[in-house]
Amino acid sequence: MTLQEYDYARESPSKLAASCLLLALTMKSLGGWTPTLEYYSGYCSQDLHPLVKRLNFLLTYQPHDKLKAVRTKYSHRVFFEVAKVTPMDMLKLEEILKSC
Repeated sequence: MTLQEYDYARESPSKLAASCLLLALTMKSLGGWTPTLEYYSGYCSQDLHPLVKRLNFLLTYQPHDKLKAVRTKYSHRVFFEVAKVTPMDMLKLEEILKSC
């Protein structure tokens, strides 16, 4: 979804990917940012928190009337319907990120 947003073009692809992974891990309650992830990504958890919050905000308040191709594609069962995953509550996400 960030491909359709100019605000994310200035972010480094590696930081964007790491932030997406941290958000996914948090959304699915699969654990946090481990030392192994920190080592291989080069980012500590605190470096990713602002971008993770922005990504969750994008999922929460996305316009549904334009640019539907990506949402439609990833709503298909072939892609595990990831576009249908409910975004996290912003306050709950903030609380979880603080504990990391």
